[in-house]
Amino acid sequence: MDNDAIETELLNLERQYWQSMKDKDSVAGNRLTDFPVIITGAQGVGRLDEATISSMMNSTSWSLDDFELDDDVELRMLSDSVAILAYKVREDLTVDGKPVSLEAADASVWVRRDGGWRCAMHTESLLGDPFGRDRQAAQGQAAQ
Repeated sequence: MDNDAIETELLNLERQYWQSMKDKDSVAGNRLTDFPVIITGAQGVGRLDEATISSMMNSTSWSLDDFELDDDVELRMLSDSVAILAYKVREDLTVDGKPVSLEAADASVWVRRDGGWRCAMHTESLLGDPFGRDRQAAQGQAAQ
């Protein structure tokens, strides 16, 4: 299989994962996950098992209302069975009853097991000033 075909396949799997979060379908999300999965983001670093991921997906404090993955992706094959896929995403969420929209850069490590790909690691970085100056300005305005 060539890299273009793998890129298309993994991008489709990423979209399925995002859809599982939107639908709060932990069965579909868990089927795409290689446990224990490592997740990094604004909340830190975690090594999560199946029960934890299911609980997070079914949380009532947030919902993923819509998402759009950018088709401009980066793929790096580390071996025939390990790939890194990076892309940008736009997310529309409801968090604690309030709408939140954000853009982020995401990356996932996919491993091929038992004839299928599973996500072994996922990371998300909010887009913006790399030194956080845009968030400092927003926090200062909110405090006024």
